[in-house]
Amino acid sequence: MSPTIFLEGGFRFYFFSREEPRMHVHVQCADGEAKFWLEPEIEVAQNFKLTERQLRSVQSLIEANANELRAAWSRHFGG
Repeated sequence: MSPTIFLEGGFRFYFFSREEPRMHVHVQCADGEAKFWLEPEIEVAQNFKLTERQLRSVQSLIEANANELRAAWSRHFGG
């Protein structure tokens, strides 16, 4: 199961249900995908084919929605 948290700017922000416990979010678009750590700081964990411009855009969206993402993580994973 990989619930979508939100869609914005052509990007899908979601979690994988069975993965490592460190808080993070996956992001996907038509061009590729990436994984961002949410803690201790927001930063790129992995990148598969997104450009630097796309990564900056995604990071800005994550920063703007950080509270929502962290709350969704807690609801989904029970933390």
